[in-house]
Amino acid sequence: MADVMNVGVNLEAFSQAITAIQALRSSVTRVFDSLKDGMKNKETLEGREKVFITDFQDNLQAVNRDLNELERLSNLVGRPSESHPLHNSGLLSLDPVQDKTPLYSQLLQAYKWSNKLQYHAGLASSLLNQQSLKRSANQMGASAKRRPKVQPSTLVLPPQYVDDVISRIGRMFPDMTIELFRPNGTSAVLLVTLGKVLKAIVVMRSLFIDRTIVRAFNENLYAEDGKLDIWSKSTHQVFQKVTDHATTALLHYQLPQMPDVVVRSFMTWLRSYIKLFQTPCQRCGRYLQDGLPPTWRDFRTLEAFHDSCRQ
Repeated sequence: MADVMNVGVNLEAFSQAITAIQALRSSVTRVFDSLKDGMKNKETLEGREKVFITDFQDNLQAVNRDLNELERLSNLVGRPSESHPLHNSGLLSLDPVQDKTPLYSQLLQAYKWSNKLQYHAGLASSLLNQQSLKRSANQMGASAKRRPKVQPSTLVLPPQYVDDVISRIGRMFPDMTIELFRPNGTSAVLLVTLGKVLKAIVVMRSLFIDRTIVRAFNENLYAEDGKLDIWSKSTHQVFQKVTDHATTALLHYQLPQMPDVVVRSFMTWLRSYIKLFQTPCQRCGRYLQDGLPPTWRDFRTLEAFHDSCRQ
C-alpha cells in the first residue's frame, strides 16, 4: 500500500487530465467533421462561406482551449517514480552519495537501452526474413545453379490478351476511339480520342496503366522524331488539370488481381469528359469558375465539379 501512495502522482489531477484528453479528442473530431461536411446548403455562396468560416473558427478555438487546459493539468500530475524489477540491484538507490556513485541511474538507462535494442533487433529480423536473402558459400561456388527469377503471373500477360481487352473496351464506347501502338517492344501505348474534346496518351505496362497525358483535340501529339510525345504537358491549363485528375484516378482504381477491370473502369471515368465544356458544376451550378470548366469527375458517380467545389 505504501508503494502505491508513494508513486509521486496527483491522482485527482491525473483524473482531470484524462477528462481533458477526452475533451480535446472530441474538439479535434469536430474540426475534422466540419472540414468533411464542407459548406452547408444556403441560398448564396457568400452565406455558405460565412457560416463555414465561423464554425471552423469556433472549433479551432475549442481545440486551443482544451489543449491549454491539458497542458495545465499535466504540470499538476507530477512525475511517477521509476520502478523496474531489478531485484537486488534496486538497493543501489539507497546509496546516500548518489552524485559520486550514480550506479542506479546508469543501470536504469542501460536497462531501457537493452529493451529498445531487443525490440528493434526483432523488427529488423522480421524485415530481413521477408526479403528472403538466402545466400551461402555453396551457392556462390562454380557448381551452384542460379535460380531463375520468377515474375508475378499477373504482370506477365500475352500481347494478344491485352489487344483483346482493349478492343472490347473500344466497342463499349462508340464515341471513343482507341489506337494501340507498341513502339518499344511488348509495352502498349494507347492513343484515346474522345469525340472532338480531347486526346489522351495512356502508357501501359502489360495491362497496368503507368501514366496518362491529356491534351486538347487539336494539339500536336508527336515529337520532332515522329514518335508519340508521352512527356510534354498540354499548353492549356484546363487539360493540365484533367491530366492531374487522371493521375489521381490511376491511384484510385487499383485492383492487381483484375487488371482488365481497372482499365475498363478508368476508360469509363475518362469517357465522362465527353461533355467537358457543356456540363455545369453539380455544387455551384456554374459552367465556369476562374475561367475553367468543371474538370473534376467523381470516381463513383462521374458527376462534374469544379476543383474548389469538390472539397
